[in-house]
Amino acid sequence: MVAFSCDLQGQSTPLKHVWEHTVGSGHAALALRGDWQAQLRRCHDELGVGHVRFHGILDDDLGTLICQNDQFLYSFYNADLIFDFLRDIGMRPFVELSFMPWTLASTDKTVFHYQAHVSPPKDYGDWATLIHKLVSHWVDRYGLDEVRQWFFEVWNEPNLTAFWTGKPEDYFRLYQTTVEAIKQVDGQIRVGGPVTAMAAWVPEFLDFCEKNNLPADFVSTHYYPTDAFGKIGADTVTQLAHAPRHVMRDQAAKTQQQAQGRPVYYTEWNASSNPRDPLHDEPYTAAFVTKTLMEVDPLVEAFSFWTFSDIFSENYFPSIPFQGGFGLLNLQGIAKPVYRAYEMLHRLGGTRFDMQGQHDTVDVWVARGDHAITVLLTNHAFPRHPIDTQTVQVTLRHAPQPGGATVERIDAEHANPRRLWHAWGEPKYLRPEEVARLEAASALLPEPQTYQYADGTLTFDVSVAPHSVTAVTIRVAAPAGDDQ
Repeated sequence: MVAFSCDLQGQSTPLKHVWEHTVGSGHAALALRGDWQAQLRRCHDELGVGHVRFHGILDDDLGTLICQNDQFLYSFYNADLIFDFLRDIGMRPFVELSFMPWTLASTDKTVFHYQAHVSPPKDYGDWATLIHKLVSHWVDRYGLDEVRQWFFEVWNEPNLTAFWTGKPEDYFRLYQTTVEAIKQVDGQIRVGGPVTAMAAWVPEFLDFCEKNNLPADFVSTHYYPTDAFGKIGADTVTQLAHAPRHVMRDQAAKTQQQAQGRPVYYTEWNASSNPRDPLHDEPYTAAFVTKTLMEVDPLVEAFSFWTFSDIFSENYFPSIPFQGGFGLLNLQGIAKPVYRAYEMLHRLGGTRFDMQGQHDTVDVWVARGDHAITVLLTNHAFPRHPIDTQTVQVTLRHAPQPGGATVERIDAEHANPRRLWHAWGEPKYLRPEEVARLEAASALLPEPQTYQYADGTLTFDVSVAPHSVTAVTIRVAAPAGDDQ
């Protein structure tokens, strides 16, 4: 028996729901697809996600800037279609200004199948003109008050040679050129960087901005738990075998300290950086994500999951329903276990309480909203680390009179559609009726939860399987803060 306890009149802090600020997607051109749009709408409606970030708003396949007969031709029509859709569904862009239009690129190097150019500009003045025209256009189209609520990142992962052929000083020059062009449009539009992989360059970036009197309205960066362990290309299980239990929390705390009081936005992360990782489709990722988000919530302003959908085509576009892709949803829009974890997290209230108790694999949090107290539990360990089913006893002191309780589970037996697909022999293509059955198999199914309540103390026992998320929701009649 593992014991955890909480005093609901004790220390509490706001729960910010930083996971709802932004979610990632692969490539701007995908946003013109109907299925992409339907899945994003669902994520906004069911998970409360407010912004979306993707690569390539400046890429040639959107036609943002081309050169014809030695004249620059600017066309923001396709970008507008994307942003119009976001505004129609109540979302906003987290604008990643990338990649280099071919006509401005200083080398021929590209990345991904859609051939995104990754070099510095031949002429930084031409780049400045593009950025100024583009941002001015968006202000004209959507209004200054609206664009001030967006975020502008300069480039993507310039510390990786795959994404930037220049040196660090070339990136810093790009940032300076960009931020100056945007601030000429309006000084309150938010611009930040360095948008690095592995949380790199943050002190160097801020030092450059300070020395050159440049604004950096926020710090943005990326981190995956596989970043610091093993060799590039190694299998995920090998890499994660060496990861510390709180790797994501510790990295976020380090970046927060380096940011010198600026807001911190992690604009990419996942359970691994492998785009074909079977763990992404399994309850393992739901447990890892839930634990990570509850730990980093006090430290950052956003923790943007990469990505919301398996409609993703950096290297190729596979048709296999469960392919180990990054998404919360698979190609057909079937909710993976990690999507259901986000659904649980979205329903949490805005106040969290300190929890007493400790275990090697079990973590427990208590959150309260207007009409419910939720006890959220994970049982998680990195691959190759020991993990067993645990029975957890939870005690809540100074609890209001409960009006009943339910339990929902994500584990090998619950909210796990890949298990059913595997039992079918893993068909490569799905019929509509099979999609419906798999979506039904992904659902969270509330069951009654027994408990004991006397003299303001509520106690219950709950079993938590390996690599699982469990939510016990206790209905209460009084609004949050009105203890009975």
